[in-house]
Amino acid sequence: MLLGTLLTRLQSPDYAERLLEGIGDLVLLTRVRVAADQFDENPADYAVTAVARFSQGANDEAWLAIMNTLERASDPASACLRHMVEWALAEDDKPEPVRSEPAHAGCTCGGQGDCQDRA
Repeated sequence: MLLGTLLTRLQSPDYAERLLEGIGDLVLLTRVRVAADQFDENPADYAVTAVARFSQGANDEAWLAIMNTLERASDPASACLRHMVEWALAEDDKPEPVRSEPAHAGCTCGGQGDCQDRA
């Protein structure tokens, strides 16, 4: 199966859910359920979103790792989904960046400074 075909199939929540459950990793499934709850999603939607996020945001190293995983996997679809979901879980676990400047009181700039201190 070509990677493009696989990525297209992984856009289906039903397909992603079957693969996710078929992996048989209860720890991974529990982590996905917890993360999905945080975003008001079900596990299948979280998995589909994880694939989209990986496709849009993964760096070259992450793509190389997934290509190596796919090359060695007996079930490329499950291996791809697992890799992308684990990547998304790791991204979600990263702390949010701390702003160096507090948001301006009564301002809609969010502390970005483009308000020119209008209050």
